[in-house]
Amino acid sequence: MEIDVIGGDIIKTESGAIVVGLFEGKKSLDGDVASIDRALEGVISSLIKSEEVKGKLDEVNVIHSLGKLAAERVVIIGLGKKKELTTDKIRGVIAIACRQLKKQRVEYIATVNYGEGINKIIAEDSAQAIAEGALLGLYSFKKYMTDKEDKKADIKKITIVCSRKTSINLVKKGVDKGRIIAEATNLARDMVNEPANYMTPSHMAEMAGRIAKENKLKIAVLDSEKMQELGMGALMGVAQGSCQPPKFITLDYKGKRNGGVELALVGKGITFDSGGISIKPSSKMDEMKTDMAGGASVMAVMAAIARLKPRINVIAMVPAVENLPSGSALKPGDVLKAMNGKTIEIISTDAEGRLILADALGYANKLKAKRIVDVATLTGACVVALGHVCTGVFGNDKEMIGKVINAGDVAGEPMWQMPMNEEYKEQNKSEIADIKNAASGGAGAITAAQFLAEFVGDTPWAHLDIAGTSYGDKERKYYTKGATGVPVRTLVNLVMDISRRK
Repeated sequence: MEIDVIGGDIIKTESGAIVVGLFEGKKSLDGDVASIDRALEGVISSLIKSEEVKGKLDEVNVIHSLGKLAAERVVIIGLGKKKELTTDKIRGVIAIACRQLKKQRVEYIATVNYGEGINKIIAEDSAQAIAEGALLGLYSFKKYMTDKEDKKADIKKITIVCSRKTSINLVKKGVDKGRIIAEATNLARDMVNEPANYMTPSHMAEMAGRIAKENKLKIAVLDSEKMQELGMGALMGVAQGSCQPPKFITLDYKGKRNGGVELALVGKGITFDSGGISIKPSSKMDEMKTDMAGGASVMAVMAAIARLKPRINVIAMVPAVENLPSGSALKPGDVLKAMNGKTIEIISTDAEGRLILADALGYANKLKAKRIVDVATLTGACVVALGHVCTGVFGNDKEMIGKVINAGDVAGEPMWQMPMNEEYKEQNKSEIADIKNAASGGAGAITAAQFLAEFVGDTPWAHLDIAGTSYGDKERKYYTKGATGVPVRTLVNLVMDISRRK
């Protein structure tokens, strides 16, 4: 979809629909809405007076112009209360409006740069929100359907019409940034939505190769032999039950010629999780194809930052394996040795994500990364604690955790810090090894994070448990059913923030 930016008068812009915003409680019209109302002989004013149009957040009303305007329709979107407007609300309502117009087979939309100058929202940020909202909200995954999209037309173009007072260059800059970030998010969604027979560890490595080639990133893919040589016994233990060979993928972005790894992004890449010998119930096991959402996220982040070009050195690491039961599979009671030398007693083979992450975190430390963020659909316990709204954030460094939460706030991907009290470590103690991979006594998301902490050391680190936020079963704001792409936009914001503040 094309997103164009022009100067001019939106009333004179030919399109299938003009989209304009209205604040809740607004009784008198001004600006573009007032001009459109006059052209429509007071229809909008009449609808407001009768309370058919209220301006409540995410409200969408469609009015046919009947030849009185260059556009065939006028769409009034509710922006909610003016003092509460944020870029994320702009993102959401644009997505909702675009989805509705797509259902009506509208192909060309004209709109304005909402929110500019309100609540400290600048032109660039507003334009970025519009671009993200449209591209995220219109996303669909229909790759394996023979009857494509029910033969509905796609929206081909959105034109943002700027007044003479607005800097068109700033709006274009915002649109470009929004497109880059949204396209990266949709890339992660595509990967997560792929069936597990198409998104195997080898296919993840192939996808990483395409990302590297398109964005001039350095790539390395370690095979089983190299992982054994490095002592990645925890990762290899998980992989041994599947006939699919494991892959350890790294994507390297050099924003600076000198210096080491300033940020390592580690993503869990379980391409299918049956639970292994500790097998899961059959209900909803099909959704376990999404257990590589963390890996997909960090790969997509690299695609975005390669285009945004921040001055920072970042590496993404994805341990990609399948977790299946077989005659060679890992068993409860087994003991594995991780890359950092720690021994791990296996209590549950369904607590496999932390095992592959243990070796990936060890590898990040081997590279002497200055900061580490890992992303994983790690625990059902985090879903119990936070549902499907907030991502759980754990870590060993207040500043790092604060940066992650702030980056999520800007992205509209809410994060919530969880406790990491020392007492929780007691639940991970083993009687026959250094640590066990599954604790008892509750607080499962916290004990899983404490397990990971054993492989981080003193490096500033944050762990994001996206078990509840990486996938959704209904439309919400700019999220469609299926993969959400969380936390791609948060991590892009984090990288950009760290690069600016150094």
